[in-house]
Amino acid sequence: MPFLLPLLNNVEPCVSSLIVYCFSTISSEIFSFTAFRQLSQMFSAIFLFHGSEYLLALFFHGKNSVTLESLLISKNYVLAMVGSLVEYLVEIHFFPGMKEHWLISNTGLALVVVGELMRKLAIITAGRSFTHLIRRSREQDHVLITHGVYKYIRHPSYCGFLIWSVGTQIMLCNPLCTLGFAAVVWHFFQQRIQYEEYFLRQIFGSRYVEYARRTTSGIPFVK
Repeated sequence: MPFLLPLLNNVEPCVSSLIVYCFSTISSEIFSFTAFRQLSQMFSAIFLFHGSEYLLALFFHGKNSVTLESLLISKNYVLAMVGSLVEYLVEIHFFPGMKEHWLISNTGLALVVVGELMRKLAIITAGRSFTHLIRRSREQDHVLITHGVYKYIRHPSYCGFLIWSVGTQIMLCNPLCTLGFAAVVWHFFQQRIQYEEYFLRQIFGSRYVEYARRTTSGIPFVK
């Protein structure tokens, strides 16, 4: 169809121009001050959280007892973080004003710091009694920790992780992932606490029952 050739010749430059325009627009937004600051804070928070998690596990349990699982990076976790990045990029492209709420973003940053400190304080206080896997029986180095932050919160490491994970999304001004992270992480710990405390009651008996009675779990609406 010869009459289509001029039309196709005109379409190709238009498509190329559109691609160049979209790429330049997205690039300018990604490398803006807002995106650079928020994304750099996000990646720094992830690196610090998982790096320190691994180093503390290495310090308390030794190289032979530590695997990459101590980084706490699972397939679902990676998908969640990728999803949060996708939401951020879509929103900063179509609704850049959403990311300019610095009071909200800085509140998220503060929550990230608080959550990080709480979790690491919990790990350091528990020492060798802290493990990433739930213990089903008592081992030689497993003792019931009831001092420090554990005097008030039974699961401060879970509380810290919940605050940290939700804080990362508030820091990015990601409304969808803020709600999603809060719901998914809460549900995960709600089930994990029930499972873990069953074995803690088996191991420590009435001591743990009394300890649980006078403390909070650290996760909202979870006794």
